[in-house]
Amino acid sequence: MSSQGKQYEYLDHTADIKFQAYGKTREEVFENAALAMFNVIIDTGKISGDTAREIFLTSPDLESLLVDWLSELLYLFEVDEIVFREFRVEKIREEKGEYSITAQALGEKYYLEKLPFETEIKAVTYNQLEITKTADGWKAQVVVDI
Repeated sequence: MSSQGKQYEYLDHTADIKFQAYGKTREEVFENAALAMFNVIIDTGKISGDTAREIFLTSPDLESLLVDWLSELLYLFEVDEIVFREFRVEKIREEKGEYSITAQALGEKYYLEKLPFETEIKAVTYNQLEITKTADGWKAQVVVDI
């Protein structure tokens, strides 16, 4: 079956959650990986997008950039208590042997009474991490510790 039209799917795992994200571009696959991760934590459909965070990161390779991107979003959630619902990756660049991402994440301040928490994610891991170019675009596989 083609992954065309699919944003992400969850794959069975034990003390972790494994998912695959899809996109026509690298930017879109990074957006959908972030969406998949936040939907593990909370139902993102219930979140407004009135709070924005600008994110700029550089990493030595695409895999590290994906882990750093998801980890940064998780960090903002834990420290600033913002749950995100929308991700706009403006550009992923490759220059001088480094990858960079320029993006914006939209969400709202998290209040337990208002938004029930579903699953706590402890960390984004390199375990079984893959980013591959496909006939339809890009696919990323991520495992998060819960």
